[in-house]
Amino acid sequence: MNHFLDIHKTDPADLRAMIDQAGQMKQARQGRPKGTADDDQPLKGRMVALIFEKPSTRTRVSFDVGVRQMGGETMLLSGGDMQLGHGETIADTARVLSRYVDLIMIRTFDETVLTEMAEYADVPVINGLTDRTHPCQIMADVMTYEEHRGSIAGRKVVWAGDGNNVCASFLHAAGQFGFDLTFTGPPQLDPEAEFVDFARNMGSTITIERDAARAVQDADLIVADTWVSMHDAQSARERRHNMLRPYQVNAALMAQAKPDALFMHCLPAHREEEVTSEVMDGPNSVIWDEAENRLHAQKAVMRWCLGV
Repeated sequence: MNHFLDIHKTDPADLRAMIDQAGQMKQARQGRPKGTADDDQPLKGRMVALIFEKPSTRTRVSFDVGVRQMGGETMLLSGGDMQLGHGETIADTARVLSRYVDLIMIRTFDETVLTEMAEYADVPVINGLTDRTHPCQIMADVMTYEEHRGSIAGRKVVWAGDGNNVCASFLHAAGQFGFDLTFTGPPQLDPEAEFVDFARNMGSTITIERDAARAVQDADLIVADTWVSMHDAQSARERRHNMLRPYQVNAALMAQAKPDALFMHCLPAHREEEVTSEVMDGPNSVIWDEAENRLHAQKAVMRWCLGV
């Protein structure tokens, strides 16, 4: 059974096959109205449970639309609906859901909720996001980069800001897809050593550079994310802004990278904080393609999980 829990837990050949299939499915939909089904209906007769303990826009919509385009049906469940781990155990919930659905996608806080769901489910489980990683986003990001610039192998990616869950999955991807990554941000927000060590052990060059302008020199791709979480208190927000202000992605910083360097952001963005509108709406930004590609990449992930 193919769970999609993290990029570093998935064979590189399978990751490559998913990216390639995502591109093929996207191409096949060119010119087709958004609400129409794919010609190929690999999920026909399948039911997919979409569990959201954390609020979501892109993950919810992209998974829901993706299942429908491939002929399947979705069951949307919130944390309030299920109260995971606050009554019935996660293990028992996994066992019960496995009797009703063919695939489970879960977006949760604690990584152990995801891993326990996968351990006890009799159907594939997909990581829609945890506090530690966000693999589906990075599959879309790799797809987007390669649409615009060709293979990401050997390229230099710069992560600017907080070494958060998206940064962690970028480090996993560096090891699996063979690119290098430079992190630039304050030491208090460095990515976990475990993620850095994985990429280095796979042969990628991982650099920590505190000077943002120096970090982006010769960069092929610059990536940012929000500085604050929706759950952060106001005092924490102010501290983070003070720490992260030197790492804002603006036109001056982009000018230090390669002229054709791309900019990505997983969205939602706080304009004029981690990135300026000038960059977001500028010619090097591919954020809207990146957002769309969540749909196509996740369709490929679901097909891989189900073997269809």
